[in-house]
Amino acid sequence: MSNLAAQAGVPAPDPTLASFYGQPWWMITLKVVVVFLFLMLVTLFMIWAERRVIGRMQQRPGPNRAGPFGLLQSLMDGLKLPLKEDIVPRNVDKVLFWLAPALSVIPAFISFAIIPFGPEVSIFGVRTPLQVADFPVAVLLVLAMSSMGVYGIVLAGWSSGSPYPLLGGLRSSAQVISYEIAMALSFVAVFLYAGSLSTTAIVTAQAHGARFHLFGVTLHYPSWFAVLLLPSFLIYLITMVGETNRLPFDLPEGEGEIVAGFHTEYSSLKFALFYLAEYINMTTVAGLATTLFLGGWRAPWPVTIWSGANSGWWPLLWFLAKVGILLFCFIWLRGTLPRIRYDQLMALGWKVLIPVSLAWILMIATIRVWRQHGGSTPVYIVGGAIIAALLLLGWAGDVRMERRRAAEAAAAEEEAAAGGPGGPGRPPGAGPGFPVPPLDLPHYHGIGVAVPAAGSPADHGAAQDGTVKEVTGA
Repeated sequence: MSNLAAQAGVPAPDPTLASFYGQPWWMITLKVVVVFLFLMLVTLFMIWAERRVIGRMQQRPGPNRAGPFGLLQSLMDGLKLPLKEDIVPRNVDKVLFWLAPALSVIPAFISFAIIPFGPEVSIFGVRTPLQVADFPVAVLLVLAMSSMGVYGIVLAGWSSGSPYPLLGGLRSSAQVISYEIAMALSFVAVFLYAGSLSTTAIVTAQAHGARFHLFGVTLHYPSWFAVLLLPSFLIYLITMVGETNRLPFDLPEGEGEIVAGFHTEYSSLKFALFYLAEYINMTTVAGLATTLFLGGWRAPWPVTIWSGANSGWWPLLWFLAKVGILLFCFIWLRGTLPRIRYDQLMALGWKVLIPVSLAWILMIATIRVWRQHGGSTPVYIVGGAIIAALLLLGWAGDVRMERRRAAEAAAAEEEAAAGGPGGPGRPPGAGPGFPVPPLDLPHYHGIGVAVPAAGSPADHGAAQDGTVKEVTGA
């Protein structure tokens, strides 16, 4: 039936879960190899593009020696890293030290298996979807693999036997837990609208929006979930940057604080695997955003006016274009935004993204029930009660915060007036401030410090006993 439709110029029906049954073993192997090569090539291209784009942003050329426009620079770096000396510190747990890079890179490859590249096509006479695998809960595979990937980072920090990698591993575990919750919540609205957790079904659900007529012309409402579920899309965009440990959320690799984070003690091929896992994860989250929110492999408007835009091999081009735009956003953020503080990172995840996601899911669920029941009055009442309760909770939280700040300011004024921990002479209302050392140490008052007379041989801080002391507070 599909071959006859293709010969007649009619687009083949959309893939379903049944399309993956009965595939020959060599076809599955071929698709696995193609996906592996695709991810490797995208990593090489992304490293080159990131260095070139950020170089242009910073008014410098970037790589321009190896190959035309420096295109072979990433390939040369990839060949150089395995040839470097592999240094393993003495006090590491060698089993976990060697296992951690594999735990980071293998889940990154597996996650991309459920991303659809395009519809059914003919490869060597066999009709097959441009996707490695799909199953009823395919999206949960990505969440499971991202949870497994953080084990590689945590074990890399712990097994290194150094405090700086350990700090990076702990930061990463806390960051991934907080942002993975918000990411999973952003998927719930998509599941409610699509009615499935299968990536194939989610792409099909974004095929056509509801019809409406304008001046005698039949048009469709926007069908991409990025438009229908804009808050979920924005939350996912933020969380996918946090999940991949990229700027401005690259706190596990804070060079200014913890050297290089969890991979400080790694070198040669093991360091290259961590580097590879980061860029493959970027490609995976960009492909997932394309699948869940940007219509998947379907052509954007106005390309959809062309009847053959969503058939054959053309959808592969639309998919790659959408993924490329999202990957460029990663580079744009790195060249634009500074690294945020760790408390700001956690506050954004737990105090903003998760509450907003929960409130948004409640509203979406209410709307879906209202549509299914034809807009009945009880649904209006329940929806209004939910919104009123959320507004009341937000108002109560603001009032409690203001009262707490007023109490802290009053306590700080009392301490400043009494010369307490805030220190004497602090302005009223300045708050407790940062911890400071006690200001009544002996050398602050000149006790035990010899102050030579001006012009004497013992000038410049020389004491009578021959030692040199600094006069700090005399």
